[in-house]
Amino acid sequence: MRIGVPKEIKDREFRVGLTPAGVATLTARSHQVFIETNAGVGSGFSDAEYLQAGAKIVATPQEVYAQQMVVKVKEPLPSEYDLLHPDLILFTYLHLAADRQLTEALLKSGATCIAYETVQLDNGQLPLLVPMSIIAGRLSVQFGAHYLTKQQGGSGVLLGGIPGVRSGHVVVLGGGVVGTEAARMAIGLGARVTILDVSLQRLGELESLFGSRVQLLYSNAFNITESVLSADLVIGAVLITGRRAPTLVSRDLVARMRSHSVIVDVAVDQGGCIETVRPTSHTEPIYEAEGVLHYGVPNMPGAVPWTATQALVNATLPYTCALADLGLDAIARDRALAKGVNIQNGQIVYPAIAEAFPDL
Repeated sequence: MRIGVPKEIKDREFRVGLTPAGVATLTARSHQVFIETNAGVGSGFSDAEYLQAGAKIVATPQEVYAQQMVVKVKEPLPSEYDLLHPDLILFTYLHLAADRQLTEALLKSGATCIAYETVQLDNGQLPLLVPMSIIAGRLSVQFGAHYLTKQQGGSGVLLGGIPGVRSGHVVVLGGGVVGTEAARMAIGLGARVTILDVSLQRLGELESLFGSRVQLLYSNAFNITESVLSADLVIGAVLITGRRAPTLVSRDLVARMRSHSVIVDVAVDQGGCIETVRPTSHTEPIYEAEGVLHYGVPNMPGAVPWTATQALVNATLPYTCALADLGLDAIARDRALAKGVNIQNGQIVYPAIAEAFPDL
């Protein structure tokens, strides 16, 4: 199969869809890989390394998208829509439930669109989302601590405190992979940590993991309100596979938070779980609303591309190889991969997206 890997054009997105090691694996299986020039530079991979691995370097995105399959990181942007075509397999993160414009463009293209974030094993695990969720969860606290500093407009709270001064309070909405990793980082900094989740089973697992180092609360309106009002940093970490995130924190509640506290909503690529959050970018990552700093970058792992690209390709490569070896037959043979198919033959085939856009 002919596989294209474009240079990502989302704001300050430095990840790339394949590493040289991934290219070597595919070329060893007799596939051709076309890498757009400088696509891997931001992740630390030169064109020379890709050439050595067996890739062909091409000058334009048009040459990349002319292939049978495109493997990338983030969703196509409007300037790429016209490059999509009916014979293309698009394999990338899509997050369509919160993006009508992209959904319409993919339907119009006729391409088979497989989303990393909805590839799902029989046990419910999302193998292609997990590595980026780990990174985003850890970064959420790292960025949150940074923006709490007075020079960045924050309240001036040191999350770890010092003897004689209370530690900062980190509230994590959701106890999945993102929330767990956010809590792990916050505990490491010495913060007081509260995790809220609707699953009693998951709360029990978190107790086994963290013991008395965190406060574990059932996620309901009362507990959310009480926790958020005492928070210095709120992490939005809610995920409902393939669906738009529910709003857990209202604008009114944000307005009652401590002045110049910080919100980092990792769920922003699925619409966000905090009413006042909107997507931002690595160039302009924060804004103030209701006296609170908001961080809403939807591609947070792009800040650490050397780590994130390798972690992503480690997870995606077996599925990329299956698609390259078998084409669309791979979907019929692998139930996990089949759940990744969001759009095919001009139709929405993933139920949650169909529910989000019933008129499409």
